[in-house]
Amino acid sequence: MIKIPSKERALDMYEKMYLIRAYEEEIYYLFFEGIMPGTIHQSTGQEACAVGMLYDLRKDDYMATTHRPAGHDLAKGVSLKSMMCEMFGKAEGCCKGKGGAMHTGDFTVGAMTANAIVGGNLPIAAGVALAFKMQKKDNVVVCFFGDGATNEGAFHEAMNAAATWKLPVIYACENNLYSATTSIKITCNMENPAADRAAAYNIPAEVVDGNDVLAVNEAARRAIERARKGEGPTIIELKTYRRCGHSRNDACGYRPKEEEEAWYARDPIALFRNRILEEKVATEAELAAIENRITEEIKEAVEYAKNAPFPALESALEDIFWQGGND
Repeated sequence: MIKIPSKERALDMYEKMYLIRAYEEEIYYLFFEGIMPGTIHQSTGQEACAVGMLYDLRKDDYMATTHRPAGHDLAKGVSLKSMMCEMFGKAEGCCKGKGGAMHTGDFTVGAMTANAIVGGNLPIAAGVALAFKMQKKDNVVVCFFGDGATNEGAFHEAMNAAATWKLPVIYACENNLYSATTSIKITCNMENPAADRAAAYNIPAEVVDGNDVLAVNEAARRAIERARKGEGPTIIELKTYRRCGHSRNDACGYRPKEEEEAWYARDPIALFRNRILEEKVATEAELAAIENRITEEIKEAVEYAKNAPFPALESALEDIFWQGGND
């Protein structure tokens, strides 16, 4: 078992994980009540992957995410208030109210705008890593993707390029066992669809318990060090499980109840909380104080976003390739 870090580091990790869970639960109910427009793809149950992978990145390192971006964005430092405003389509949203749940991000903290195309962010992350290398910078890129993306051509093209050019990119596969509603067992004849394929490109790979934030973080730190030293990419396959459907209209009828119960018993937040208490790193009162503070911050963000202004109509012609004009 990996030794628990300092109290400060442990509580900070726990706070980030709890924030992601509380945020996603809140927006789920806001959508359910019809208060919030659009749709969502939650990452509930995968918080340890986001926090563990991104915790030791610098602000000027980049992160590429997917159609399930909320946890990654919050872990990378996108502000809660700007995320909530984006969900309500408001001008103060992190993407000015134009992106919605599947297209959040903030380049000022190194969070690239989410890409909803399965596997679409893999070659983009390689391109950003190539830019860092050409500029002789020691920045790195962490790119998240799901198990389903390993069957896309973009996966193989990106791995080949990253390996050939020894790019400073870390590919983190959040293997939650299902590509939307289809079991990976039906679509892939290997146990570890990302890690087992790494050998074909001579890329180092690790398979990690994605529900153990310390295990994820330890693997991430090794990969970050390799990338900064110019030793090239790493593939980290995180075995995890989403505690929700593919989207908010998915009741998960395709998943065996025994499987769900086994994974729910290994909830990443509960596991880390119990370790903190068992090893007397912090008290119940200290953890409760964190949780209560986050609950209040979520409420404040919701009220702020509800009352924030919508984008001006003319902003529809801004932030596009063609700015408009008379010709």
